[in-house]
Amino acid sequence: MPETTAPATELTSQYVAQVANDLERNMKEQQRISAEIASLQEQLAAVQHDHTVLVNVQQALGVTTAPTQPAAEAESAAVPSPRRKSSAARGGKQKARKSTAAPQKAAPKKPVAKSADAAKAAQPTLVELIRRHLLEVKEPRSAAEISSALGQAHPERQIAAKVVRVTLEGLVATSQAERTKQGRSVFYTAPAPRPVDAAEAEAQLEEADR
Repeated sequence: MPETTAPATELTSQYVAQVANDLERNMKEQQRISAEIASLQEQLAAVQHDHTVLVNVQQALGVTTAPTQPAAEAESAAVPSPRRKSSAARGGKQKARKSTAAPQKAAPKKPVAKSADAAKAAQPTLVELIRRHLLEVKEPRSAAEISSALGQAHPERQIAAKVVRVTLEGLVATSQAERTKQGRSVFYTAPAPRPVDAAEAEAQLEEADR
């Protein structure tokens, strides 16, 4: 009796060890996949945030994309109805008479929908708001100060400081604003008026006299 139970006990021990090893590998694989999923979710969140910032910058710079218009629906082809044959007895003889049905009229073409948001188009762009603010204050302002002032004046716009800073740099690049540094701080002002030379001033006076 002990001789028969010994091999069975040894085989059971092997199965137990194998199952334990497989279970351990399975747990490690789950941990590895979970870590990869968490990393991919973080990357996705970062990419989505960058997309939102880029869209806001594009809108701030006044770049508008043409709205896509839906393609016009194709006209339904006019299909004539099949002809019917009617027989009538005339003079003792039956003659086949063919009757034709009028073709169906083509369905009228639907007008193309215009996706124009008049309310949004009437609002000034962020570039216009920043330029107007710089002209009004006439003093150096930081991007944070400009963002705070515009946010209080236009709470419905949800103006972000990062977008304001990028827009200000764009205005500086196009000579629509000036940038100065005081230590580690950066301030922005409206561009100084262009000096008028004597010849141009005289021409303006002559034009005014006329």
